[in-house]
Amino acid sequence: MKYKLLLLSFLITLLQTACTPNRYVDALSPEDALKSFDLNSEFNIEIFASEPVIMDPVDLVFDEKGRAFVVEMPDYPFKPEQGKGLGKIKMLTDTDGDGRMDKATIFAENISEATSVLPWKGGLLVTAAPNIWYMKDTSGDGKADVKEILFQGFFENNSEAQITNLRFGVDNWIYASNHGQAGTVTAIKGNKQKELDMRGADFRFRMDTDEFEQETGNAQFGQTFDDFGHRFMTENSVRIRQAVIAWRYAHRNKFMAAKSGVLDISDKDNTMYQVTPAPYWRAERTKRRNKQYQEQGLDRIEYAEDYFTGASGGTVYTGHTFPEAYQGNYFVGDVAGSLIHRDLLIPDSISPAFQALRDTKVEDHKEFLSSSDPWFRPANFTVGPDGALYVIDFYRQHIETPVSIPDDLKADMDFMNGSDRGRIYKITPKNPAQESTELKDLSTVTAAELVELLAHPNQWYRLNAQRLLLERQDKSVVPQLKEMMAVASPKAKLHAFYVLEGLKALDEKLVEGMLVDNHAGVREHGLMLAEKYPKMLPQIIEMMNDSVPRVSFQAILSLGNSKNSMATGALRRVLNKSVENQWYRMAVLSGENGYSKSLIDSLKTHSAFFNEKDDDRSKFIYGLAYSQGGHNLDPEIAGTLSVLGDSTLANQQFWFTAYLDGLSDGRKSNPEVGKLGAQTLLKLKSNSASVNTESKQVIEELLK
Repeated sequence: MKYKLLLLSFLITLLQTACTPNRYVDALSPEDALKSFDLNSEFNIEIFASEPVIMDPVDLVFDEKGRAFVVEMPDYPFKPEQGKGLGKIKMLTDTDGDGRMDKATIFAENISEATSVLPWKGGLLVTAAPNIWYMKDTSGDGKADVKEILFQGFFENNSEAQITNLRFGVDNWIYASNHGQAGTVTAIKGNKQKELDMRGADFRFRMDTDEFEQETGNAQFGQTFDDFGHRFMTENSVRIRQAVIAWRYAHRNKFMAAKSGVLDISDKDNTMYQVTPAPYWRAERTKRRNKQYQEQGLDRIEYAEDYFTGASGGTVYTGHTFPEAYQGNYFVGDVAGSLIHRDLLIPDSISPAFQALRDTKVEDHKEFLSSSDPWFRPANFTVGPDGALYVIDFYRQHIETPVSIPDDLKADMDFMNGSDRGRIYKITPKNPAQESTELKDLSTVTAAELVELLAHPNQWYRLNAQRLLLERQDKSVVPQLKEMMAVASPKAKLHAFYVLEGLKALDEKLVEGMLVDNHAGVREHGLMLAEKYPKMLPQIIEMMNDSVPRVSFQAILSLGNSKNSMATGALRRVLNKSVENQWYRMAVLSGENGYSKSLIDSLKTHSAFFNEKDDDRSKFIYGLAYSQGGHNLDPEIAGTLSVLGDSTLANQQFWFTAYLDGLSDGRKSNPEVGKLGAQTLLKLKSNSASVNTESKQVIEELLK
């Protein structure tokens, strides 16, 4: 009887399994996956590497020798037990010369959640939360025998929001995405006393000077720079954001009402054109959520497909072989939609921000690349020394954190299905703008040859040459670099500029030359370095009139480091011209002169600023008051109240109300704010009788 019951139970289970619909398709071979791609007709795609040589790839870099290093993340989406991570870093080799990697040497293994690597001094910097490591092979066997922690304390509880995206910037800083996650970061070497609160920030550091600090961000998995150092980032549901204001500017005024320096530049166009249907679990979860929103009376709709939800790996193409129309374009994958999207990056004519726009002439209602294979997970990209765009395909059946899926829906989901697979594809143009040059081993060339490579059309060569010159600290090339500064292309000039900075060979004359350069990107960086020379304040002020918004904007930011009264008139002119732009307002308020009583005096006496009341002017007055209140600047507050409390001032009640609101909120933002001074209290009392009811209530609160 017992065996009959067991047999009956087995038959029932077998019948239930047979009747359950096959909700998820099987994997394709790398060759069949190639056939699933619908790619822009101007390009070819081929396999660069695939299983079993690589599995679960999330990053690829080429070092100065041209060697390909891949980061594997097989533990995703689960957090491994302490000390049991399965992550690997592999060095790939093409032994038969057919262009496809067929050998892998394990550089490092048993790493918990490694996500990105960057070459440095013959080794690799590695992000693996909660640390940033330095690893190096000193014995020549291809395996890292040096493993040192450089920084520790990063957030480590969500593999989709951890420290990643190491990028060497043209300014000699190395940038990493932190997705704004909380953590107290310290250095193991160098400045051990410094602690960084990483909440709300990304991270940057310099290996040559032991500096490290917060950076504007909330980048998730995707961070990139254009040829002139403008930084863009990716977040799951927002394919591209721009870091408009760096952290060092946005946070120098501790009490500024608005500190976020990032902007969604996609014009909030979140649509994409995928050819794979939404997987069963996502379609069902979305249906349930929308039903719940309706029942709760919420004005909210969730989409299961055709909208970015898994944007990843945003990369600006900075190579040399793509046709001119594709130079400087932004490429981003969506791992949920199994596609690669392309944007044009267009500088705004009146704002320091860019615009990211779909190229509708070429890709109207379609994507640069779409796949009918739902396992295709384009998680990351890199531009190689050959000018090709390399696509890192994580290749999994499911790509989602299990905690966000209802238990009944994930009952038949195997989140590890595909952990034995992974692909990297190579995209090349059918008609190259320039042919690929023979790859040089940059570690063997002279310093003088590295300087020449700063003019290479591919940014990979320029950045690696710059990095090697920074590492070597060979000052014999200073005359050659200065000569290049006089005659080179704007891109080469910029790299030479920062090599000189890294060699501590920059001088005021060179910076002055940058300020009058014909190219806006060069002038912009010249302003950043001009901050180190107080005598250059008049030139900085003059450049606030530059016809290119990004340059005039940088001049305002650079001016904010000065407390010189010369700045007041210049800031007044900025506000009269550009007060309607949030970034210009923020730039003005970021510096001490931007929230001074002197600026208010200047606006009243030498302009018609107060004659026209509007929301943008009100926001500026609110922001100025917020800063004065947070800093508890009693003489400044009392003086500003005198100006705005003058009944002869046009629209006086409008300005006074905005100021009181900002003053009150600014004081509330500082838990250690002291009592208002006698001058301020007197001014508030004298104006309380002539204001509206709402302002009276604010004054009463301030007088308490």
